[in-house]
Amino acid sequence: MPPKARPYLFYGHTQSLCEVCLAVVPTKILFQHDKVYYQKRCLEHGVQKTLVSTDIAYFKRCKEYLKPGDMPERFQSEVQRGCPHDCGLCPDHEQHSCLALFEIIDECNMHCPVCFANSAPKLGNARSLDDIEKMLATLLASEQQPDLVQVSGGEPTLHPQLMDILRRLKASPIRHLMLNTNGIRLARDPQLAADLATLKPGFEVYLQFDSLQAAALQNIRGQDMRNIRQQALEQLEKHNISTTLVCVIRKGVNDAEIGELIQFAQQWRCVRGITFQPVQDAGRNDNATPDQRITLSEIRTRIIEADNPFSDADMIPLPCHPENICIGYGIKLGDKILPVTGLLPREELLQGVNNTITFEKSPALQAAFFKLFSLDACSERTTDNLQTLLCCLPRIQSEGLSYDNVFRIVVMGFMDKYDFDLGSVKRSCTHFVEPNGKIYPFETWNLFYRDKVRQTTKDNPRHTDESRYPDD
Repeated sequence: MPPKARPYLFYGHTQSLCEVCLAVVPTKILFQHDKVYYQKRCLEHGVQKTLVSTDIAYFKRCKEYLKPGDMPERFQSEVQRGCPHDCGLCPDHEQHSCLALFEIIDECNMHCPVCFANSAPKLGNARSLDDIEKMLATLLASEQQPDLVQVSGGEPTLHPQLMDILRRLKASPIRHLMLNTNGIRLARDPQLAADLATLKPGFEVYLQFDSLQAAALQNIRGQDMRNIRQQALEQLEKHNISTTLVCVIRKGVNDAEIGELIQFAQQWRCVRGITFQPVQDAGRNDNATPDQRITLSEIRTRIIEADNPFSDADMIPLPCHPENICIGYGIKLGDKILPVTGLLPREELLQGVNNTITFEKSPALQAAFFKLFSLDACSERTTDNLQTLLCCLPRIQSEGLSYDNVFRIVVMGFMDKYDFDLGSVKRSCTHFVEPNGKIYPFETWNLFYRDKVRQTTKDNPRHTDESRYPDD
């Protein structure tokens, strides 16, 4: 008799997390039923099998977009116990801070069921201006000229010194500054939009915008936010403040709206793009049921199947963190959007060596591509990069283009206990900057460090040694 074949293809091996105790455990990568699974083995809690991608071809494709990581100027911690136990950043981390987050307050005027930060009303803890200076000093020592800083919370517009903080950061060498907000104060306080407009250019609002349906917003945010979001957008439109709409996606709740949300975003002059984030199982959303999880690949498929010009060729892995960020870049031409990524010949796009994208026939295109498809492509500096890129593509006239012509679609996934991958987390380029002088990858901060570091700082502000974190 012929040997019995296994019911799956064993593609490789990694390390992930036990979904019960969060221990780092050996993990098989399996292809089965046209999907990708992690099969984990914990000595205490046994075998766990988890869906991580619904698109095997795209899962493989991500590996073709790897490029050498960009190192920070300075690391803040040492390699002692190995990833993810040495975050801060340690020298074993493979990517600098493409996007740095400054959480300036824990308090929020909402109580969202999906909040990874557990923000809520009456939490307070507004960071002092001295704290902000410490965070900025840490980031500048690491990055010198940071590409992109996002001021977040909690709800940062509740901070009593919001504009002082934004003006201080704007006066620093940061290339592009963002404000992450739920839009409530923008909708109710017209003066805020006028004040924010003084920060242009190089400033953008990252506006929470999950759904056009009341029931979905009730599920994700705990309340119907439609009027608030509309009023906030009208204020941003009035001042033409560059805006990105940010949609947290929960399976079976708002994933069917993805195409409609893209069409809605295109209607606003101030909107430069839309970002979709699969809900992360962390914070208040910890222990969500598996049927609420949605993978990056499922969102990507929804995008390319929707009624918009972005095709499979246009939605590509972002080279700095390809497994977890997918981006489609385009330009607005009248009432239409022309994707740029789809115009790049695939054979040139993938003629890399050592997992690096190279353009042997066009060095100018190579340089422009890497500048364009990094997270600092969220800034007015994109105009020059875009024109350089378009000069290599004769079908487009680039004269007169500005940041107003930019439109991008991003899918940004943040690993949790289900899809955590040790190799990928080393490439994480979205980082939290803390007043304790350390920088933490988004995923490990929310999974391991947030509560312990904040509690340690609260109990003893002078003691910020988290070398014991996370627990064994």
